[in-house]
Amino acid sequence: MRTLKNFLAAGAASLISTAALAADLPMPPPYIPPPVQDFGGWYLRGDIGLSNQRIKERHYSRYDTDLVPGSLNQTTDFKSAGIFGIGAGYQFNSWFRADVTGEYRAKSNYTGRDTFIANGPPPGAGSDNYTGHKSEWLFLANAYADLGTWWCITPFVGAGIGAARVTLGGFNDYLDNGTLTGVAADNSKWNFAWALHAGLAYKISPSWTMELAYRYVDMGNGATGILYNTDGSTINQAMDFRHITSHDVKLGVRWAIDPVPSYAPPMLPPLIRKG
Repeated sequence: MRTLKNFLAAGAASLISTAALAADLPMPPPYIPPPVQDFGGWYLRGDIGLSNQRIKERHYSRYDTDLVPGSLNQTTDFKSAGIFGIGAGYQFNSWFRADVTGEYRAKSNYTGRDTFIANGPPPGAGSDNYTGHKSEWLFLANAYADLGTWWCITPFVGAGIGAARVTLGGFNDYLDNGTLTGVAADNSKWNFAWALHAGLAYKISPSWTMELAYRYVDMGNGATGILYNTDGSTINQAMDFRHITSHDVKLGVRWAIDPVPSYAPPMLPPLIRKG
């Protein structure tokens, strides 16, 4: 009988000791899942840059009828002009993102020259010199592939499609001796546009990323207003600028609206023992 009492007493003592030790241990914190990111991938962007523009040809309808075939020789020079753009996009995962952008492409002054042999009257060699300026509004929807990150630097490539509003203005036609022979009113034209992108992105912080990028953009065709001779005569034709393209260099910055933080589980408090 005494042995059973001793056994029960020892068991009770063991339970009390275990309960006391358990009371000394801290309770583990409840699991807290990472916060839901409603706008974790959204970003805003801004860009500045310079254009380097080209056209395939400058065409006037009289070239087709009044010139000896094959005699026309053209030169055109566009000056570099500023690019100022803004946009918004979404980073879908570590390698794919997309955005929409709108930009103003500032006035680019141009000069051009035609030399030709005219059928007449009068027949013979001739020339025309042109001055004016060109500007655009460009709107694109773009998609990019980020190609991996090394030392916070991420190379990327991309493509975009959209629309360009091409404006040609200040168009004047001069002879070699400086005599003004023709003028045209300013004119704007909407075109389909597309672009190819390549560049490097540098992550400054979880919220800020800088970009240095190259872009090739095709903005379609442009045209002046109706061209008038200084005596008031006209054949009711505009000067067409065909296949306008540009090799752009841009510096941009992206701001993540709500960057996804790196999540770590809460740390357990240190173990405290009594006694």
